Amino acid sequence: MDFDLSTWMMIFFVILLSVSMYKVYAFLPNKALKDDDTTKESQEKLEAIILKIIKNKNNTLTRAELFELVKNDEEFDKEHFWRFNLNRLNHLLEALKARGLVSI
Repeated sequence: MDFDLSTWMMIFFVILLSVSMYKVYAFLPNKALKDDDTTKESQEKLEAIILKIIKNKNNTLTRAELFELVKNDEEFDKEHFWRFNLNRLNHLLEALKARGLVSI
């Protein structure tokens, strides 16, 4: 069983490609991080807090006031939602407005 040079090159290429693919796979995230606030559950929790505050204030808030009230709410987890800012609030409000839940 005598292999020529091209066969040996192909064998080593396939072996090294497999090793390389495994190394890339090992660095890909396999599970959600505990402070990942972009998951569906996190979005729903933020939306629930926003809707609760808007309902309590009868739609008489500006977006800046709403932002401060959301940040100071007792259900708002500052460590989990550490990336929450006014721009994120605006995106959530636009999504809620598209679904017909708010008019702010």
